[in-house]
Amino acid sequence: MQRAAHDPAASSSSSSPWWKRLSAGLVTGAADDDPSGVATYSQVGAGFGYAMLWIVFVTTPLMIAIQMVSARIGRVTGRGLADNLARQFPRPAVWFLVALLVVANVINIGADLAAMGAAAKLLLGGPGIVYAMAFAVISTALQVYVSFERYSPILKVLSLSLFAYVATVFAVKVPWGEVARAVVMPRAPWNLQYVTGLVAVLGTTISPYLFCWQAAQEVEELRESDEREPLRDAAEQAPDALRRIALDTSAGMVFSNVIAFFMIVTAAAVLHAHGKTDITSTSEAAEALRPIAGRFAFTLFSLGIISTGLLAVPVLAGATAFAVAGAAHARYGLDNTPREAKLFYGVLIGAMVLGAALTLSPLDPIKALYWSAVVNGVCAVPLMAAIMIVSRRRQAMGQQVVRGWLLVLGWLATAVMAIAAIVMFATMGKG
Repeated sequence: MQRAAHDPAASSSSSSPWWKRLSAGLVTGAADDDPSGVATYSQVGAGFGYAMLWIVFVTTPLMIAIQMVSARIGRVTGRGLADNLARQFPRPAVWFLVALLVVANVINIGADLAAMGAAAKLLLGGPGIVYAMAFAVISTALQVYVSFERYSPILKVLSLSLFAYVATVFAVKVPWGEVARAVVMPRAPWNLQYVTGLVAVLGTTISPYLFCWQAAQEVEELRESDEREPLRDAAEQAPDALRRIALDTSAGMVFSNVIAFFMIVTAAAVLHAHGKTDITSTSEAAEALRPIAGRFAFTLFSLGIISTGLLAVPVLAGATAFAVAGAAHARYGLDNTPREAKLFYGVLIGAMVLGAALTLSPLDPIKALYWSAVVNGVCAVPLMAAIMIVSRRRQAMGQQVVRGWLLVLGWLATAVMAIAAIVMFATMGKG
């Protein structure tokens, strides 16, 4: 059988709507702005005003680089990240990283579900825990019972809900001249609290579960196509495929950080400007908007928390399942049925159940997110280093090894996260 001459997703770009050309990168970028991310951006906006907006522009190229490398590994090899790592590195080291990823993701799922339940309670009244459980059941059912081909467009539509945060900004009064000055010439206090905030923003924008998810989605889309093949076996598909990955990933990460930018601006303009500088949760951020910015802004902000949670929670659970099943070399992927991929779906459901159980426990969600950030800090740097090493190994990538500016930016992102982890542990010691 003769191979296709190019990547179907890219080759049809001239005739397909722009929306159909965006897939794994867009969903991954949108999932990055999950309820825990909303809490972080609200906290730094309320605490420091516009003084931290510059970091959004710094993280964007770093996010694009590490996510693009992750996507390339999936598209070139036809395997997920953990599957590739288990073939290139000692199994105990890979399982250690996977275990850390599982712990961080489960905590994050629990914190996100709790935030979604609290937001629904603010909007509708009633018990927040019931809403949180309902969101967990809905998310699990969609992943288990809906095929990937039908489920992927649902995630794309949910990503549009993030525009609620853009609309919120235009529902309040923002001094855009001051915003512009803060971006170009930031007046940062550079104290312990500010540095800790920077580390928190880095940790919430460059997260290990996103690497696993985007690589996995490239594998899923590869399996869904009768024409596509792994690029190491079909080099003629590489030019179009890599262009599509570059466009998709860049658009997704820029989209993610644009939303983050507007979240910080909203918190700075509404909360910091009115003396409300201590925000500890997403629901507190939403509630604080109501008396100052009005019911409309409060409603948009709360709906955004719920919608982005519905997007991020399945990504967290899915990334966990891809990592565990991939490391075990078991069958994995949402294109399989639960009978065909028992371990994969068992881990996916288990992660959701454990995350939901955390919402019933006396565990403080803010402390949960804190420890999730600590675990991510431990996991991110060695995982990123391993990703970059695999991306250069011909044994895995064949002729499609990563080169040039992408290689430089990928290692730069790894170095920045290493510094952030060191600072995080240093500040923990001082706390």
